[in-house]
Amino acid sequence: MSSLKDKSVVITGAAMGLGLAAAKVCAEKGANLTLVDYNESALTSAKAEIEKATPGVKILTITADVSDEAAVKAYVEAALKAYSRIDGFYNNAGIEGRQAPLVSYDQQVFEKVVDINLYGVYYGMRHIIPIMQQQQYGRIVNVASVGGIRGVMNQTPYVATKHAVTGLTKQAALEYGRDGILTNAIAPGAILTPMVAEAFKQVNPEDPKAAETVYAQANPTKRLGLPEEVGRLVAFLLSDECSYVNGQVIAIDGGQSNSYGNV
Repeated sequence: MSSLKDKSVVITGAAMGLGLAAAKVCAEKGANLTLVDYNESALTSAKAEIEKATPGVKILTITADVSDEAAVKAYVEAALKAYSRIDGFYNNAGIEGRQAPLVSYDQQVFEKVVDINLYGVYYGMRHIIPIMQQQQYGRIVNVASVGGIRGVMNQTPYVATKHAVTGLTKQAALEYGRDGILTNAIAPGAILTPMVAEAFKQVNPEDPKAAETVYAQANPTKRLGLPEEVGRLVAFLLSDECSYVNGQVIAIDGGQSNSYGNV
């Protein structure tokens, strides 16, 4: 029997990319899902896609902006009402922002990245951890990035917020491990998601595929990762099988973060 069978799992940024990929894997493993995203139409499509692949899965969808604490509190309360508990939380919603040097970065964009990538992650933990404490059980997976363990050219607020996410992860692991709550983060490299595809368009608007090919050559595997590969790691970290992994930031990048220098 799957270790996610009948577990209540909340996923933010669930309409596409790494959120949708993890939702698909969790559904296959028997989880009851609460899918949160700001894009209502994409969320509706994601729900239909998951239901088609996994008939009978229970899915609650909620349109919400994770940078709005009231909206976060509301999605947490809705998930609890629907399933009576929250066993797993995939704290995934995030944005890259724009690519620009630190000193010339647009301040409004900087603030938006901080609001979503840092405050959005914090608000989710702030409102879900007390529920998990009452249960004396919980699994939290925050999404950092390789930009949360090293620098990335021209992505100052993204790197700053993802480093902050790794700090939140380690802090929660220390404070709440005694309550049966295990908190970890994943640090994806370049995974073929819509957000990464958009980044390649910024690098080379005329031929984004060429930019992707060039980037992949620096990876030990000579390719980019697939969303489903990340989804399988997330499902493990949300499951009972993850019983003694706590406070870790796990890179899933083909080994590229081990390379010397900023590649």
